[in-house]
Amino acid sequence: MTGKIHIIGAGLAGLSCAVRLSDAGKQVALYEAARMAGGRCRSYFDSTLGLTIDNGNHLLLSGNTAAHDYAKRIGTSDALIGPETSIFEFMDLSTGAQWRLRPNASRLPWWIFLADRRVPQTSALDYLDAAKLLFAKPTATIDETMRCSGALYEKLWRPVLLSALNTEPKEASASLAGAVLRETLAAGGNACRPLFARKGLGHAFVEPALRKLDQDGVAIKFGARLRQLVIDNERVVTLRFGDEDVPLSAHDKVVFAAPAWSAQELIPGLDAPDAHRAILNIHFKMPPPAGLPLFMGLVNGLSEWLFAFDDRLSVTISGADRLMDAPREKLAAQVWAEVEKAIGRFKTSDLASSPPPWQIVKEKRATFAATPEQEARRPGAKTHWANLFLAGDWTATGLPATIEGTIRSGYLAAKLASSPP
Repeated sequence: MTGKIHIIGAGLAGLSCAVRLSDAGKQVALYEAARMAGGRCRSYFDSTLGLTIDNGNHLLLSGNTAAHDYAKRIGTSDALIGPETSIFEFMDLSTGAQWRLRPNASRLPWWIFLADRRVPQTSALDYLDAAKLLFAKPTATIDETMRCSGALYEKLWRPVLLSALNTEPKEASASLAGAVLRETLAAGGNACRPLFARKGLGHAFVEPALRKLDQDGVAIKFGARLRQLVIDNERVVTLRFGDEDVPLSAHDKVVFAAPAWSAQELIPGLDAPDAHRAILNIHFKMPPPAGLPLFMGLVNGLSEWLFAFDDRLSVTISGADRLMDAPREKLAAQVWAEVEKAIGRFKTSDLASSPPPWQIVKEKRATFAATPEQEARRPGAKTHWANLFLAGDWTATGLPATIEGTIRSGYLAAKLASSPP
C-alpha cells in the first residue's frame, strides 16, 4: 500500500522534491509557512521600484545537472540564459582594468597557458596551487590548503569562492571549495558556462513548478506553519499546524524541507548548522546599456557581481554580515558609484550623479557559514525516524548552499521517501 508524502517547506528543496515525487505518481501534500513559495529563491513585486525583483541573485552553471533537470521537468529550460561559451567578465574597480576568463571546453586546461584567457599578471603555474583543494581534508580551511594572497587569489579565487561559499574564503571549508572546483573549472569549460534567470527566479523555478503541481493535483497549503512533529516510537504520527492536526497513516512519510533553524527547533536531537552568513543585493531601476555583459565580476570594491536584467541593474555582495546595519542611503550611493565605473564604457550619455531609484534586500541568514565546523554539522537526508527525511541546502549535499545543492537534496529526499521501508 502507498501512503501520502507530506513535504514541509515550499522553497526549492521542497518544490523539487514534490515535482520529482509527482512525476513518479506519488501522492503529495505540500505545506509552506509563508504566503508564497520559493524561500530564498523568490521573486516579488517591489512597490518602491514598481518592478518585480528577486530577493537575491543566483548564478548557475551549465554543469549543474540537477538544476537543469528540474528546469526541464517544469518546462523552463529556456529561462536560463548566458554566453554560448564559458566566459567570465571581470573589472578591477580600483584601476579600471578589465579582462575575460575564458576556460576551454575540454577537461585539459590549456587555457591557462594563454595570457588572453587567464587573469592578468598571472602565470600558468599559479593555477596549479588551487588543485590542492581537490584533495583537502574535511577539517582544513582554504587558507590552510592553498595560497590566499597574490593577483590570482584577489582577482579570481577570492571572488569566485566567496560567491560560491558565502563565507570569507580564508576561513571557509577547503573540501567544499574543492567540491565546487571539481564540478566547474576542473570539469572543463563545458561544465562552467555561466547562466542566470534574466526574467527572475520566480519565472524560472517557482511559478512554473506551482502550476505543474497544481495540474498534477498536488495540494499546496500556504500559511501553514508547523508547530510540532508528534513522534511515537520510531515514527512521526501527527503534523501539528497551530490549531490543525494532520494525522499520518502507517504508510505516510514526511520530508522536512524548511530551514535549519526550524529543523533544530522541531526535530529532537538534530545537529544542523547554527551559524549563518548574510547576502546583500541592491537593485537599481535602470535598463542596462547596450552591450553590457549579462553579468560581471567586480574586484577591489564593495560590489562583487553586477547582473544586467531587462529592467534593472542588480549588485550582489556576499558574506555581508558587516553591512547589515550600514546606512541604506550610504550603501546605495557607494555601490552606484561602482556601477557607474563598471558600465561607463557602454553608456552613450552621461550617467546621473546620484543613484536611480533603488532597493536594498538583506538576507541575514542567507546560507549556513561554510566553515569546516559548520560543514561537520550538516545532517544526512535520513533521520532516526523511519518515515522522516530531510531536504535543504543545509543538509549534507556535498556542495555549499547553492541552488544545485538544494535541488539535489530535494531529489534525494524524494528517492528515500518513495522507497519501500
